[in-house]
Amino acid sequence: MIALEPWLRARRSAGRKLLVAYVMGGMCEDWVESVQAIAAAGADAVEIGIPFSDPMMDGPVIQQAGVHALDRGATPAQVIDDVAAAKLEVPVAVMTYYNIVFRAGHRRMAKSLRAAGIGAAIVPDLPLEELGQWAEAADAAEVATVLLVAPSTPPARVRRICARSRGFVYAVARMGVTGERETLGHETTDVVRRVQEVTDAPVCVGVGVSTPAQARAACEVADGVIVGSALVRRLLEGGGPDAAAEFVGELREALDVG
Repeated sequence: MIALEPWLRARRSAGRKLLVAYVMGGMCEDWVESVQAIAAAGADAVEIGIPFSDPMMDGPVIQQAGVHALDRGATPAQVIDDVAAAKLEVPVAVMTYYNIVFRAGHRRMAKSLRAAGIGAAIVPDLPLEELGQWAEAADAAEVATVLLVAPSTPPARVRRICARSRGFVYAVARMGVTGERETLGHETTDVVRRVQEVTDAPVCVGVGVSTPAQARAACEVADGVIVGSALVRRLLEGGGPDAAAEFVGELREALDVG
């Protein structure tokens, strides 16, 4: 297992802007090959969605990918096993919902992630006040729990979230569900700066980052970006590993010259 936070901190220290690429697990036959291609094309880490029937944070594109995955018979255990078999050479985080964690059991889920070489988890519907049992199990398994800060998060709560987040802090670029956007808006700068005031952990912007130009703009203030819907759309359109790698390569080039 590659520990997420030390890896990202080291790359940031070397002057690199961070790129986290999201793919829905099980969404298509060649999704594992697409993830491998993404890693080879320059992603610093990959985020794997575990399909769920009621994804409250996901917009239409990610929801469609989740439906495809469920229709193909994807299960949490199968997605985790496939990630283990992929033997990726960058850190891996899963994005899932608390129903899945609770159903599996905190310790069982944390241990299964660890055994698969998955070093982090994002559970967006698990609030800070109810994090205790999962965080304890995750910490014991050395699985980082990445927490989110939204534009609406009050300053005192930002401080508490950042103190507990591991891996990186997920700065939500704008209110609403995931999806491609024409612009990111001023909220991006505001939320990143509020996070940076209280932590030196890596700060990555997600929700709405859709183009190389937007990724470069977000990284003028943030340490990195998370790109999901724009990448998943290309896979839904049948582009496969080549299209995924080409897009990630474009993002990487924009960040490297930005």
